[in-house]
Amino acid sequence: MSGENDAGARRLTRAEQPEHYIVPVCPDPVTPIYQDSDILVISKPAFLLSVPGRAPENKDCVIRRLARDHEDVRLVHRLDLDTSGIMVFALNRAAQSQLSRAFQRRQVAKEYQAVVAGLVGEDHGEVALPLIADWPKRPLQKVCFETGKPALTRFQVLGRDSRGDTSRLRLRPVTGRSHQLRIHCRELGHPILGCDLYAPADILNRSDRLLLHAHRLAFNHPRTGLWREFVSAVPF
Repeated sequence: MSGENDAGARRLTRAEQPEHYIVPVCPDPVTPIYQDSDILVISKPAFLLSVPGRAPENKDCVIRRLARDHEDVRLVHRLDLDTSGIMVFALNRAAQSQLSRAFQRRQVAKEYQAVVAGLVGEDHGEVALPLIADWPKRPLQKVCFETGKPALTRFQVLGRDSRGDTSRLRLRPVTGRSHQLRIHCRELGHPILGCDLYAPADILNRSDRLLLHAHRLAFNHPRTGLWREFVSAVPF
């Protein structure tokens, strides 16, 4: 886990940045995990976009890097800029269609690990709070019981560090809403360390990156139909 910033320093949240947020340069590589004629599984580093951003300075991203060696690479799903971990890409139209359908129908098993502030009391549980875009404060999302879309996250405590006042969680999102895990951890009363969108300044500054990693991804292979599981080692 990353150390604290210099005394008196405070990282600005992304919501406090200029309208056209410029993504930091990411020197870390995209790590290949598995490839066949239909799919490509990789591990994304933190601070790398999944797809190009709107600003012309934000063109470096996973799919552009992969396209240098795989001209037919196709997007299936995304990870947030600050989140590291496992992603699957399709290498042909049929595989993209099959995998996209599996994600939409929630037939994909996703597992994350996070380090959150405080000692989580329950060993396991779930958070079910509807989410929707907070348009005046984009890119923020918010809990809204009137117009929000259903969002469900199951969690399990993997360990508690009383000295550091943190807990390590296994997170299993049943739905896939934007910023779901960040918000649900905050609403649980335990924001993720290094979160520049939903954590208070003291928790944001306890890590130089968001301590959220997509650890495991499992799905039916688009050609064979066999259940395949892939893992990306947690870097913190």
